[in-house]
Amino acid sequence: MTDGARTATRTGSRPVEAATHCPYCALQCGMVLRATGDGVEVAARDFPTNRGGLCQKGWTAADLLDHPDRLTTPLLRDRPGGELRPATWDEALDRVAAGVREVQHRHGPDAVAVFGGGGLTNEKAYALGRFARVTLRTRHIDYNGRWCMSSAAAAGNRAFGIDRGLPFPLADLGRADTLLLVGANPAETMPPLMRHVTGLRERGGRLIVVDPRATATVRQADLHLQPLPGTDLAVANALLHIALTEGWLDRAYVAERTTGFDEVRRTVAGYWPAEVERLSGVPVADLYATARALATVDRAVVLTARGAEQHAKGVDTVTAFINLALALGLPGRPGSGYGCLTGQGNGQGGREHGQKADQLPGYRRIDDPAAREHVAGVWGVDPDTLPGPGVPAYQLLDALGTPSGARALLVFGSNPVVSAPRAARVESRLRALDLLVVADFVRSETAELADVVLPVAQWAEEDGTMTNLEGRVLRRRALREPPAGVRTELEILAALAERLSGGGTPLPADPREVFAELGRASAGGPADYAGITWDRIDADTGVFWPCPDRDGPDTPRLFADRFPTPDGRARFHAVTHRPAAEPVCADYPLHFTTGRVLAQYQSGAQTRRVAALRRAAPGGFVELHPDLAARIGVTEGAPVRVVSRRGELRAPARLSTAIRPDTVFAPFHWPGAQRANSVTNDALDPVSGMPEFKICAVRVEAA
Repeated sequence: MTDGARTATRTGSRPVEAATHCPYCALQCGMVLRATGDGVEVAARDFPTNRGGLCQKGWTAADLLDHPDRLTTPLLRDRPGGELRPATWDEALDRVAAGVREVQHRHGPDAVAVFGGGGLTNEKAYALGRFARVTLRTRHIDYNGRWCMSSAAAAGNRAFGIDRGLPFPLADLGRADTLLLVGANPAETMPPLMRHVTGLRERGGRLIVVDPRATATVRQADLHLQPLPGTDLAVANALLHIALTEGWLDRAYVAERTTGFDEVRRTVAGYWPAEVERLSGVPVADLYATARALATVDRAVVLTARGAEQHAKGVDTVTAFINLALALGLPGRPGSGYGCLTGQGNGQGGREHGQKADQLPGYRRIDDPAAREHVAGVWGVDPDTLPGPGVPAYQLLDALGTPSGARALLVFGSNPVVSAPRAARVESRLRALDLLVVADFVRSETAELADVVLPVAQWAEEDGTMTNLEGRVLRRRALREPPAGVRTELEILAALAERLSGGGTPLPADPREVFAELGRASAGGPADYAGITWDRIDADTGVFWPCPDRDGPDTPRLFADRFPTPDGRARFHAVTHRPAAEPVCADYPLHFTTGRVLAQYQSGAQTRRVAALRRAAPGGFVELHPDLAARIGVTEGAPVRVVSRRGELRAPARLSTAIRPDTVFAPFHWPGAQRANSVTNDALDPVSGMPEFKICAVRVEAA
């Protein structure tokens, strides 16, 4: 089945087959859903990103559609500490509207906050931003993508003038001669991507991975750089130092297409490979081999991911790797460039159209008067009534229930009780609210704390669009209607907007109508969707933004002739290494880092309910080196405690030489005693607001 217009087979009015995309990671693999007598069957689809492949999560994605934990009626809590009980939709929506009015009457518009999710469709992400700014008139909106892509986005914006995770199609990876993956483990987080890497290696290309752990991706690599967590920036500066001293720079490219290199040259001159080896643990010989592999081939790609980005210096770390790519003349050349691997499904589109605290649709800045005037015109409101910038996600959550923070919170598509850094503190802030409303399709750990829970449709029950890690806008197509008693987020927002009468044009509930409005609102912005229609997406394998003209081309590759900066040049920025926000000490002598495992996803609220995935990964664990285990008297499978200044987790030990002896690792998918984010640090990057998930100081002991 193609991705063209004939993408749904129907019997009568109900489709029996629909071409859509996986609901999990940003690869957004193409798949076909078929209605059967027993439920819904998943089949792979030959789509450019996954080329007919799916991971275990994709194959089992339909298992949740009729899961016994599925919510099919709103739930209300009549009093603090009381039990959630079933309620009618009118009762639930009236309770939300009344609670919002009361809080805003007592404390002002900003006393109500909205927290979104990167996995929402473009239409829902756009509607959520509009609902916050027009209906609620609050500046307090942000989303869980702040903890995923914000550092790479900020670095891309200041270097290139735009943030699109991959500024080239994914297929370009297979054309490269060298691929450098920094803090990325796609063999477990997005396995079908490795088909492109296999193509590279079959052509004789080299894969080099920078990671503190010897992951499944590392096992396929030609070279593994295993730095101390938090030292990636120093490694990047050392690689550029080597390229400088060896004469491997693309001097013509630097002179003609960039600005600011002289300061970077002076800065990296101090990053002698021997000194960086002492700092990071990466051997000098490996640093030279990596620089040579990138600089002496025709085509090379540098990709970063969460391992490099989830730090209090994440923006500067990504910037250092962008500096390296620019100095070698990579961006804008087919088969070459810099990019970042967006993590969650629609993490790209979710951040483009108004969920971020400082943005309006089309990736416009909310403090730009021209942007405010344009978007307010589409929304039918006075620009002066739009609120100003809010605060990033962690600051928003950390202030909940305090005199300076919001007193009510509406959560759509997120589970911060498990996913937030310093999660026990965030949980306590959620409990301090006057009103917590959660829209979800299961009783997640966050929903369990809510005053109102609103059951929402799942991915196979709604139409809309998603934007994958390439900037390719895709169509999500419904196979069936939601169960009786379940509504879509668009229907919920439209109903609340009507009750709250925030002004402006009515908020539509039809996703096609919302997408058309999104196109008008984004027109002229960096992420311009004005030329994209559902029909145009259906006629091809998606449409790459920017696409300003319905009759004009889209943009699979950026930067071919110029960068979207005022002078058309990319910007170098000098950056220097600095230690982690929390150094190790006698009481907390080990480094702690987190990540994902193959069979689970994000906070696990979905995947922990799928039997096959639960069998594959039934619970959390603490990975530690055998030498460390011997020192503390721990054997394989024995319970251990990981303790930081913020909290602790308890899980079985998993002994492995894949981890450094000075570092321990835990996946972050589980709640309760195994909650890894009870331990993580809430230190923030000053530019992006990204928390330092990837390193903090801990001690480990037998439980």
